[in-house]
Amino acid sequence: MADKLIIFDTTLRDGEQSPGASMTKEEKLRIARQLERMKVDVIEAGFAASSNGDFGAIQAIASQVKDSVICSLARANDKDIARAAEALKPAERFRVHTFIATSALHMEKKLRMTPEQVYEQARLAVRFARQFTDDIEFSPEDGSRSDMDFLCRVLEAVIAEGATTINIPDTVGYAVPDGYAALIRQIRERVPNSDKAVFSVHCHNDLGMAVANSLAAVKLGGARQIECTVNGLGERAGNTSLEEVVMAVKTRRDYFGLEVGIDTTQIVPASKLVSQTTGFVVQPNKAVVGANAFAHASGIHQDGVLKARDTYEIMRAEDVGWSANKIVLGKLSGRNAFKQRLQELGVALDSEAELNAAFARFKELADRKAEIFDEDILSIVSQEASAAHDHETYRFVSLSQHSETGERPHAKVVFTVDGSETTGQAHGNGPVDATLHAIESRVNSGAELILYSVNAITAGTQAQGEVTVRLAKAGRIVNGVGTDLDIVAASAKAYIAALNKLDPSAEKLNPQRS
Repeated sequence: MADKLIIFDTTLRDGEQSPGASMTKEEKLRIARQLERMKVDVIEAGFAASSNGDFGAIQAIASQVKDSVICSLARANDKDIARAAEALKPAERFRVHTFIATSALHMEKKLRMTPEQVYEQARLAVRFARQFTDDIEFSPEDGSRSDMDFLCRVLEAVIAEGATTINIPDTVGYAVPDGYAALIRQIRERVPNSDKAVFSVHCHNDLGMAVANSLAAVKLGGARQIECTVNGLGERAGNTSLEEVVMAVKTRRDYFGLEVGIDTTQIVPASKLVSQTTGFVVQPNKAVVGANAFAHASGIHQDGVLKARDTYEIMRAEDVGWSANKIVLGKLSGRNAFKQRLQELGVALDSEAELNAAFARFKELADRKAEIFDEDILSIVSQEASAAHDHETYRFVSLSQHSETGERPHAKVVFTVDGSETTGQAHGNGPVDATLHAIESRVNSGAELILYSVNAITAGTQAQGEVTVRLAKAGRIVNGVGTDLDIVAASAKAYIAALNKLDPSAEKLNPQRS
């Protein structure tokens, strides 16, 4: 029988360390439910000691997600570990993941600790964690750049204290496949009690090799857990992509000889949910989940696929959750049909009120757009769920703008501030510039616009535009996402969504720092 490869998803913890990707409790809970539908083995829900908001998000996920092991990160100290255990208490199954740096560079420059002090703290942290659970993961931060003798000594000690999973992070994405696989193999051979733990890999993509390093460590090094994120989300160049390692192992089962328990038909819905929630658009040529991943432009390729799909397709689009992009509903469709389609898409709303609000948005869109696709429905639901739960100081009401060749564009935006309607007007270099300046004329946020991007949700000139706006102020970075058939209106909605996240009274989980 093939070995089981454990999929450890850290989208909600390491993934949200991308600048602007910080999520609210409700956003984290929605993504956690989708990860559960995808049958992820372990969900790292956050870092409980980092903030009260993150503690509450982990607690909510632990209370409501039943089919996956729920995990919280904790530094190697009693306070962090106790806080993680408290947040995880409602979970049916939970894991405490504790870490401390072991490379000479990190110990000297960051921790300002001697190797002996690090050794003792690692050992005692795992011992303390045993009071709360038998499922303990230990990570030697910057493990891929640590001294081998010292690393093995630390790992032997933490396994003896009760660590059941040993994760070797390539924290700065420095490793290469052969070397990283050899590192995992040597550790397993040199640590006397290595057979008492599952070995895990956690790779960053700074050199574009996170997936290659992870798979090499599995095939050649004997690792049996991969830590990864949906869409490869993560700080700097990101983390190992969940969708890529899962489909690599499933597609090349002949090579890897491993089983994964993931429901792959939920991969694309998870990708879209994470993208819409964080505002990080998936590049079209991204493996598995990119819009062009199963597109064939070459005539030779098209001819081959029409004759036999496996001439140019090594996996089927529908196996990872791509729909046929057919029209599913129209303006004459009723509430029951809409609800049924949500169920088919694997979407669960929290209440009848949310369903009614989402259906109202659908009917409004159907009156303006003849063809409604699955992607449109997913966008509607995502936007409605955010509106229902997220703090909103500002809310978009209406927009009028005028632009003409040779004339400076002008925009007027009506929006509410804490329920009271206000109007902003401004000129700009284009209609979008004028619109954002009109909002700022009343808000005076002082935020810096550091990213503006537009993505079409579906194909065709009637496609909804999805706009992402990233704002920075006082060291905080936030993303806002807005959708509309009118790209200028979508821009206004995205900007207002970002302002709501930037507002001091908005719930903060992990405040991002630039």
